[in-house]
Amino acid sequence: MEPSALAAFAAVGAIAGLLAGLLGIGGGAVIVPALLILLPAFGAGGPWTPHQAVATSLATIVAAGSASTLSHHRRGAVRWWLVARLAPSLVLGAGVGALLASWLPALWLQRLFAAFLLASGTRMLLAARTPPADAPLPRSLALVGTGGGIGAVSALLGIGGGILMVPYLARHGVALRHAVATSSACGVPLALIGSLGFVVSGWGREGLAAQSVGFVLWPAALAIAGAAVPMATLGARLVHRLPTLTLKRVFAVLLLAVGVRLLLT
Repeated sequence: MEPSALAAFAAVGAIAGLLAGLLGIGGGAVIVPALLILLPAFGAGGPWTPHQAVATSLATIVAAGSASTLSHHRRGAVRWWLVARLAPSLVLGAGVGALLASWLPALWLQRLFAAFLLASGTRMLLAARTPPADAPLPRSLALVGTGGGIGAVSALLGIGGGILMVPYLARHGVALRHAVATSSACGVPLALIGSLGFVVSGWGREGLAAQSVGFVLWPAALAIAGAAVPMATLGARLVHRLPTLTLKRVFAVLLLAVGVRLLLT
């Protein structure tokens, strides 16, 4: 892969990693649309471009999410008991979501991701204007169901789950910095199982870009992860100092703009 391509992927990783640490979003909401543009631009596109963007994004989230989680853990912000309750259903849902995505036509997968960005951006803007409810966390069965749903949607779209998990936890009385930290920890097993599912489901498919393992394009994944890991650590440090509410408003506008672009492509 050309040095210019690797440099572009690394730049995407740096931005995604910083946002992962700051907002607990896993970075997929940045990585997937960036790859949808960059893969064809550098000659790595093809009939499976959306699938490769989603799968490669999940692979990078494993590394960036681990770095972010470690940094949050050192500050005592991760609620590990909550991670333990959510992780089994998140992993199961991720496996289902990855297999489902492998059977979706490429255009449907891209349109689905665009609709998700528009919905997420709108929700983030509205949520920024109203204080979160302080309802208690649901009982185990409801929590398992929520984890499974978040896992499936996250793997289907190549995100770490934080864009869904953070507001969910915040609505149920978890302080924002703890919600971000816990979401980062939950995103690691989710992304790991999701990326493995894409490796298995994409194995032997014709028309994949060179240097792919299943649907995962490893040179891009390594370049993105290499830049994302240190930036995720930095973001996790800054979350305790910067106004995350303002950052969420800015990010929401970015999601809306990217969503519109993908719908029109």
